[in-house]
Amino acid sequence: MMKINKITEMSSPELEKELGELKTELFKLRFSLATNGLDNPMKIKEVKKDIARINTVLRQRELETAKKGVQD
Repeated sequence: MMKINKITEMSSPELEKELGELKTELFKLRFSLATNGLDNPMKIKEVKKDIARINTVLRQRELETAKKGVQD
């Protein structure tokens, strides 16, 4: 589970990369769940929350840059 402090310290390209990795991990976890090979189903919930945290930070940054663009 990623902490929000760690996420906010990362650059946007790093976050995009991490987001891709988490989505791949989520796919693998769901596949394991479907084939009855998943030991810890709570891992899916953790990964989904991490994805949501990253998306939130990326959106906040997007809005900040848009706001700066309008003010200029």
